[in-house]
Amino acid sequence: MGSATGSAFDTETLRRGIEGTTGNTLLALYADDAEVRIVDHNAQPSHPRVLHGRGEIAEMLDDIYRRDMTHKLDQCVVQGDHAAFTESCQYGDGTRVLAESMITLRDGKISRQILIQAWDE
Repeated sequence: MGSATGSAFDTETLRRGIEGTTGNTLLALYADDAEVRIVDHNAQPSHPRVLHGRGEIAEMLDDIYRRDMTHKLDQCVVQGDHAAFTESCQYGDGTRVLAESMITLRDGKISRQILIQAWDE
């Protein structure tokens, strides 16, 4: 783990944000005009769910962190103005979720994210 050269992005902050109990630390890593594209069983590649700006991202994070689940940052690689990470989650009932993200950084903040996730059914 480490930080991107020349930026304030820090993977330990990412870890604390993902593994925390609220989305506040994680939300602080996003640029005001960030965009998140989500691809999963419900939002397939030809019609991804797209969130624009920190307000919409905050709503998503609030929803996620209200759930009975744990989150773990498994791996993260930072190279220049890009990073990729794997996150594993588990609901209280044992259902597991795996998420992979590719992010673009601008001035140390996440400006674009592509999130692909799958869960037990």
